Amino acid sequence: MICNGSNLDGDCEPSAHVVLLGGSGFIGGRLASLLAKQQIPFRIGDLRKSSEFPDRWSECDVRMRDTLSDLVRGAGTIINLAAAHRDDVRPVSLYHETNVHGASEVCAAARSAGIQRIIFTSSVAVYGFHDAPVDENGPFAPFNEYGKTKLEAEAIYRAWGAEDPSRSLIIVRPAVVFGEGNRGNVYNLLRQIASGRFLMVGGGENVKSMAYVGNMAAFLMHVLAMPAGTHVFNYADGPDMNTAALVRQIRHSLNRSGSGLRIPKRLALAGGHVLDVMARISGRSFPISAIRVHKFCESTQFLANRIEATGFFRPYSLAEGLDRTIRFEFPAKSAIAPQAAAAHGR
Repeated sequence: MICNGSNLDGDCEPSAHVVLLGGSGFIGGRLASLLAKQQIPFRIGDLRKSSEFPDRWSECDVRMRDTLSDLVRGAGTIINLAAAHRDDVRPVSLYHETNVHGASEVCAAARSAGIQRIIFTSSVAVYGFHDAPVDENGPFAPFNEYGKTKLEAEAIYRAWGAEDPSRSLIIVRPAVVFGEGNRGNVYNLLRQIASGRFLMVGGGENVKSMAYVGNMAAFLMHVLAMPAGTHVFNYADGPDMNTAALVRQIRHSLNRSGSGLRIPKRLALAGGHVLDVMARISGRSFPISAIRVHKFCESTQFLANRIEATGFFRPYSLAEGLDRTIRFEFPAKSAIAPQAAAAHGR
């Protein structure tokens, strides 16, 4: 049954709407737009008010069950995008409070409301760094609190799913997600290259799996139809590029050639450690840190073969996603004319 999302407590069937936790954020905003386009009623729960859908928003903290209970009542599906995810979250306990305790509260609210479907966005951070591509079976070796707490949260959701065979649990582990409006590590890379201040660290042979937000949101829409049971997916858009090829692709979109200047990894790590000390002393955050240098130089390649078996079609290629992001963020520097962009965009 399809009904107007502005009146979800009225004539809708209990399973007719989706609760989107973290729906005011980067991925959540794109997913909310797709839900609206498909006329699927939804509510947004977030600490921050949704700028695009303020009438669908309620203030919600996944750590506090009383803010969840009213929001999820009568829903058919919970999609949890809410997380503490930056590299520099302080205090560190916020990772556990939001990602682990939040998972417990979401599952408890789902039990009370009789909700039978949860979609949880975890992360490839649960795997840590490996020399070879990793599929959904691991091995698991998270190197930071974000990855560790995401893996703990997965266990909580799995326990919820195992309680009732009619429940549907979908765990999606995206690679680094980039796109228009995001201010994460990929944006920092784009900005540095666009400004001419970028220095390639190391030789760039390490391979990076990435995910464009338009594709990621489309896949979350796609798995709304998954049957009962527990389903786990890595999410990445291929073909994967090594860092040198990625930098060349970005520079090409910015009407530049080559990979630019290079510095040794050891020197970049030393600079990152210095900035880490300065950040602790001053309380400021810097765009460069030791962990970001380390992540930049490591291969983070993940196999996402299970996606193909679901029949999902990616709306955009990885190169298109990069081009679209660059046109949005740096229109004056983009090498793609508006007419050509419209021709190959979606």
